[in-house]
Amino acid sequence: MMILRTSAPSPFGRKVRLAAAIAGLSEKIRIVTTDANDPDRGLFDHNPLGKIPVLTLPGGEAYFDSRVIVEYFDHLAGGDALIPAESGARFHALTLAALADGVLDASLLQVYEKRRREPAKQDEKWLAWQADKAARGLAAFAGAPPSGKRDVAHIGLACVLGYLDLRFEGRWRSAHPELAAWLADFTADVPAFAATRAQ
Repeated sequence: MMILRTSAPSPFGRKVRLAAAIAGLSEKIRIVTTDANDPDRGLFDHNPLGKIPVLTLPGGEAYFDSRVIVEYFDHLAGGDALIPAESGARFHALTLAALADGVLDASLLQVYEKRRREPAKQDEKWLAWQADKAARGLAAFAGAPPSGKRDVAHIGLACVLGYLDLRFEGRWRSAHPELAAWLADFTADVPAFAATRAQ
């Protein structure tokens, strides 16, 4: 059985869990809750960067980061399960997935700045810069959200919106009701989204 090391609040870990569910692979994976901030948990043995998620295969080989794991799941599912096979659709989906990852990165950096620095040392200009990146990314998604078969782009956007609900009190919803409607449809279509929500 494959082992996925992650934590419930991690949007990148959630992305991998959703990908596994959509690809029909969830039953082949054991989830190991991992604290990336605890150096004694052995995470460095699987990823020298100390980041989650990490997928460990039965033979011991480890794959990271989430983009690699999602591509591996697509491979295991025979292709065209998470990443479209046709070139035009493929690169469109991968570009949207990269946009979602960028919004997540900018959002996580805001959280880390506030969590890890004393208030007097926080850089408000830098926080605003990251917030602007995230806002531009959301606006781009609002103008053309992923449609059609659920794939890596849908998964990425759903994880972005879920993380913004978790860490930013869902403030995006008033500015982007069309994305709120999109997320409601995704949640209805993909039960794993509700099942992977951090408590």
